[in-house]
Amino acid sequence: MTRIAVGGFLHETNTFAPTKATYDDFVHGGGWPAMAIGADVLKTMRHINVGLAGFVEAAEANGWELVPTISCGASPSAHVTKDAFERIVKVMLDGIRAAGPLDAVYLDLHGAMVTEHFDDGEGEILARVRQVIGKDLPLVVSLDLHANVTPAMVEHADALIAYRTYPHVDMADTGRASAKHLALLLGSKQKFAKAFRQLPFLIAISWQCTNDQPTKGIYQKLAGLESDAVPTLSFAPGFPAADFPDCGPSVFAYGKTQADADAAADAIANIIVGHEDDFDGRIYSPDDGVRHAMELAKTANKPIVIADTQDNPGAGGDSDTTGMLRALVRNSAVNAAIGVIYDPASAKAAHQAGIGATVALSLGGKSGIPGDAPYQENFIVEKLSDGKFVAPGPYFGGRDMDMGPSAALRIGDIRVVVSSHKAQLADQSMYRYVGIEPTEKSILVNKSSVHFRADFEPIAAQLLICAAPGAMPADTATLPWTRLRPGIRIKPNGPEFSPENSRSPSPSIG
Repeated sequence: MTRIAVGGFLHETNTFAPTKATYDDFVHGGGWPAMAIGADVLKTMRHINVGLAGFVEAAEANGWELVPTISCGASPSAHVTKDAFERIVKVMLDGIRAAGPLDAVYLDLHGAMVTEHFDDGEGEILARVRQVIGKDLPLVVSLDLHANVTPAMVEHADALIAYRTYPHVDMADTGRASAKHLALLLGSKQKFAKAFRQLPFLIAISWQCTNDQPTKGIYQKLAGLESDAVPTLSFAPGFPAADFPDCGPSVFAYGKTQADADAAADAIANIIVGHEDDFDGRIYSPDDGVRHAMELAKTANKPIVIADTQDNPGAGGDSDTTGMLRALVRNSAVNAAIGVIYDPASAKAAHQAGIGATVALSLGGKSGIPGDAPYQENFIVEKLSDGKFVAPGPYFGGRDMDMGPSAALRIGDIRVVVSSHKAQLADQSMYRYVGIEPTEKSILVNKSSVHFRADFEPIAAQLLICAAPGAMPADTATLPWTRLRPGIRIKPNGPEFSPENSRSPSPSIG
């Protein structure tokens, strides 16, 4: 029987963010499933939208025996601590060493991990795995669409295969695609040629959405370029908040010959570069966005949904800034809701006060973002929750969620979801678990950039993007870059980065 060692270790690192990812963050998981080790991995990784879960399903259909090591992820944040990285990688490597004879290794990684001691977290993981398994055993890896792919990652893996949707509704599908490619490797007993291209400009995450052009069309053309000669081709727009030389978009192809791989990689890279002008769009200030939403809501029969993109916990924000809440209150918005504000102390105070009580809070604003501060006001406690629920929408895909003690608060005609753990608001259930029905609201403000669209576009009259204070600026040119590779443009058609001209401005907060 074919024996495959498997594991997962996912983190998207915003090196400008306020909070690092500790070992305990990976134990809990945030929006990811809680850490599982050994046989528990195969119990956790089933029937959910995660790369490893899709691989497990395909592997079992192929009759492969799986040797699970560890699976874990944590909410995007600043650097992964050295302690967390070394403890998790040790479990993974020890599991591979103890597995006995293996035919291959599959890993579900993010591709944009920066640790306290390594710029290229995944490159280091793959180098260490390769040291254990040798140069001949197939090593296949699924990656996030936001991966900042490095030469080391390409060197050590036999195939890197990235998601093709943002919102990421195809994470499990990417695991299945990885299993399909691994079957090719095992069947032919030959490796494919590799081609890797790093692209010349950063792309802000708001314009990476695959529901919209140009990205939607690019992925359609990419799929059309795959063939027997080029079994897999990926475009990773990158995660543009990691200050190291390999940050940015990339293309990677695997072909029967080097010429096949090079031709496919060059074709899709040229298409992407040709769309540089299109990777930009309208972003509102908090007040302008709220006022525009209020005007649209007068004639809409569905909610107007606003992305609080700069405080997206899916991009390293702490999900606790108050700029959009202040704008809702300042403009007297009606029938509005905002979530999720991460503030364990305020959630605890609401639970202690009880439903119906009026409680004075210093809400949110605790992550030290320039231009932000706690919002000191009186709130009415409308609903309490232990924070446990299932998120059935297309992004989370049925994951068990644990937001910790949570509450629905009201100020004026505005409802606020407050939690004790953070995960981006990418599922309608993240309002419902505290008694707020999102389809009945006139305005919804989601602390997310794009993932929310998978579950909210069907119920939305219109989507807007606002830039309130937060750790993930919507304009990549405003970040204080110091270590990018020379010559890359820090936004589409923007200035080129050079070490001599690196600067340290405060991130734009809108």
